[in-house]
Amino acid sequence: MFSSLQSRVGGVIFSRVAGEEGPARRDRIHLAEGPRRFGPESSIVRVHSDASMFVGGMRALLLQSLHPLAMAAVDQHSGYRGDPWGRLQRTSTFLAETTFGTIEDADRAIAIVRAVHGRITGTAPDGRPYAASDPHLLRWVHVAEIDSFLRAHDRYGARPLDAAGRDAYVSEAAHVARALGAHDVPETVAELDEVMALYRPELKGTPAARQAARFILVHPPVPLALRAPYGLLSAAAVAMMPRWTRIPLRLPWLPLTEATAVRTSGIAITSAIRWAMGAGAPVRA
Repeated sequence: MFSSLQSRVGGVIFSRVAGEEGPARRDRIHLAEGPRRFGPESSIVRVHSDASMFVGGMRALLLQSLHPLAMAAVDQHSGYRGDPWGRLQRTSTFLAETTFGTIEDADRAIAIVRAVHGRITGTAPDGRPYAASDPHLLRWVHVAEIDSFLRAHDRYGARPLDAAGRDAYVSEAAHVARALGAHDVPETVAELDEVMALYRPELKGTPAARQAARFILVHPPVPLALRAPYGLLSAAAVAMMPRWTRIPLRLPWLPLTEATAVRTSGIAITSAIRWAMGAGAPVRA
């Protein structure tokens, strides 16, 4: 009975993240024959296979939106409002292919994304031109993402990494960023913190960023049955945002609540997702 319930709940969650073709795509990625870039005990596999990625992913989207040029590219080209689940499914597939897939499949996925980036150019509302292939913007998207994934795993992961493992995660994740065209990518947690600080003067809240935050947190395209768990995930993600981001994105700051109730509910919901998803994970010989 419990196994059947676990399978059904896991199926609902997985279908939202990976789409209707998710199970077949998952099997193709995990069960394909061929050498992998990262072993099963590598830090990047440990982080990217954990339920804490749900919290880290939301935090990454909020944090990335604070760069006006990166946000302009997303706002003008991604169609996230019209097809939010499609965008999430494409992103989750790319992460899966580059983390768990064969080297051949991972490199193919990177080549496809590079080709797409090469076609995305435009002008931000402040008049500055942008290009998705800009190494500086690619590095920002990368560091905001891995900083979020790592912090979420530190707080909500089933097996948090030690200091050496955290450095290894940053180093392993750097491979994909460099392959996509980013330059001067951090290789350690200390370097990650330094690069994040370097971007601080460029970051600010824009109308597009605040609109994206409202879309993610207040008006998400989530079925009524999933609104409660989604609310717990989004609260956990907001609680992990740096204090200085709250005013630019119009995010609440309730330090006592975030340190107690939100953290407790974050642990509960990520544990529940981890339990629910456990039944569907493929095993590669």
